[in-house]
Amino acid sequence: MLDLLISDATLPDGRRNMSVAVQAGKIVEITEGPIAGAQSAETVDAHGFLLTPHFVDPHFHMDATLSYGLPRVNESGTLLEGIALWGELKPLLKAEDMIARALAYCDWAVARGLLAIRSHVDTSDPSMLPVEAMLEVKKRVAGYIDLQLVAFPQDGVLRARGGVENLERALDLGVDVVGGIPHFERTMSEGAASVKLLCETAAGRGKLVDMHCDETDDPLSRHIETLAFETHRLGLQGRVNGSHCTSMHSMDNYYVTKLIPLIAESGVSVTANPLINITLQGRHDTYPKRRGMTRVPELLAGGVNVAFGHDCVMDPWYGMGSGDMLEVAHMGLHVAQMTSRNGIHACFDAVTVNAAKVMHLDGYGIGKGKDASFVLLQARDVVEAIRLRAHRLKVWRAGRLLAQAPELSSSLALAGRPSTVGFMREPVPPRA
Repeated sequence: MLDLLISDATLPDGRRNMSVAVQAGKIVEITEGPIAGAQSAETVDAHGFLLTPHFVDPHFHMDATLSYGLPRVNESGTLLEGIALWGELKPLLKAEDMIARALAYCDWAVARGLLAIRSHVDTSDPSMLPVEAMLEVKKRVAGYIDLQLVAFPQDGVLRARGGVENLERALDLGVDVVGGIPHFERTMSEGAASVKLLCETAAGRGKLVDMHCDETDDPLSRHIETLAFETHRLGLQGRVNGSHCTSMHSMDNYYVTKLIPLIAESGVSVTANPLINITLQGRHDTYPKRRGMTRVPELLAGGVNVAFGHDCVMDPWYGMGSGDMLEVAHMGLHVAQMTSRNGIHACFDAVTVNAAKVMHLDGYGIGKGKDASFVLLQARDVVEAIRLRAHRLKVWRAGRLLAQAPELSSSLALAGRPSTVGFMREPVPPRA
């Protein structure tokens, strides 16, 4: 007896009329057409809609989420005012408020099929309040979201007093990944020194690395080069991610022809954040105005794993957002002009399989033996899913239904048009 049997599903690779059988939280069979003689405790007719692995956000700031307007709004819309505003907010933070906002966001995430998030958490405050609050959130959401935490020295690990010690304390408390922000150190040389120090820390502790790299319009900010070098020197290939890398948008083309092969050789992945990169970058330009997002098509063509993150939702840097990774993919394909079918599919991969590689998620994907954690979208294929930012009809984790939309009328189901009703989430498991 199966636990769950889904029939007549379309998969992201284009296969149609597929049946997916689930037992004990794992996919035990995938086949075209019905599975002969199969009996299941729960059966779902997908009506030809898209069944996809759950969405993954490899770059987020959960300690700041839903704090928009506290204590004021970022009027200039710049990265630096956002950092300054976060500095004003930090003395006012209370653990219970941060936890409540983060848990509310996690509920949004589940409803949108987002079941894995890598969140940077500020380690600059010696109180460790953001770190301890996010570790508590991680514990509470473990039943339905894979939450990875990155030790992120927002004020610069060398620039801020006690930066190194605070980051080490965060890792001792159980934070998963080593982060950094070299372009915010006082000088280029200090930035390079911070990359070396932090990669050595990660190598010594057996940790992954995720570095905010060159989140600037300055074409001379080249810390991604140092990150690739240190990754190769320390044997960290496949364990390191460079986030943002927006300076690459403004770099000399000749230099980039050297840089991209270096990144690929080192096995460093890159996470772009389309919604935030297009918002924060180019603020000092008149016209023509730079888009700011890194060179996604060129990185992909060079063999680099590229993912998209949401980065911010209603915080000092960005007042918009809803936890919808299809919105992220939608913006990404526009900013990168990836409007071919292959380009659109690559943007879908950037919020699913490529992002899962960044987070080193075991058992991810739709295949025999993989975790039965997936989303049924009201779309006929990947292109339609992004175009419509398709409704999430059902969301499962390890074969257990977490969220679902109201039943659709047969006419809507057959036409494949977006439903006019809103998404209604079933209660997630009680929080311990």
